[in-house]
Amino acid sequence: MNGMANTAIALLTSNSIRGVLAVLAPEFERQSGYTLRISYDPAQVMLRRIAAGETADAAILGSGAIDTLAAEGRIDVGTRRTLARCGVGLAVRAGAPRPDVSTVDALKKALLDTRSIIYTSEGASGIHFTRVIEELGIADAIQAKAHRQTGGLVAERLVSGEVELAVQQIPELLAVDGVELVGPLPEPLQTRSVTTAGIFSGAQQRAGAQAFIDFLRTPEAAEVFRRLGHEPA
Repeated sequence: MNGMANTAIALLTSNSIRGVLAVLAPEFERQSGYTLRISYDPAQVMLRRIAAGETADAAILGSGAIDTLAAEGRIDVGTRRTLARCGVGLAVRAGAPRPDVSTVDALKKALLDTRSIIYTSEGASGIHFTRVIEELGIADAIQAKAHRQTGGLVAERLVSGEVELAVQQIPELLAVDGVELVGPLPEPLQTRSVTTAGIFSGAQQRAGAQAFIDFLRTPEAAEVFRRLGHEPA
């Protein structure tokens, strides 16, 4: 214990790390005596919240968002730490047929064949997927049967039976029980998001925020990142 029991660390983060934090946050709280107050949103939504005046002790977002906040002086650039990388994948409801998405042509066929699909409108994966279907020349066909939501875990809509196929960053798909990962986007169409942490310049619990970021970079934490679909830094 560090003598700071019942002291809350405010954290703003994207959904890509939700599954990891579900495992690691309670362990950090148990070991440190701090508590974590975590708020999730897609990076673009989080940037708007921060621009409107919201702040916290630390943020865990894509590297571009953290760099933007550092350039604005909101994040202390000296605290910037890369945690992990992850790619975009596709998932189906557990037990459902799993289409071949191993090549560009196979992915195109799978997307055209599916009756319904979901992806985010503002998350990094959804923005990238929009570019992918445009590049494949199938944007109109896919958008006609697509469901979109601002953020959150889109694979939850697989479990409820609302859609057949979900596209999101792989850790976000794996964070939902009752779904199966079909596979990553084929390499020519893949992108990898870099999950990065930083401490706000006006952090109230700077020491606690630093302790948590350090905890997320331990070998034990790296194993959790890896198990849940990330490539640890």
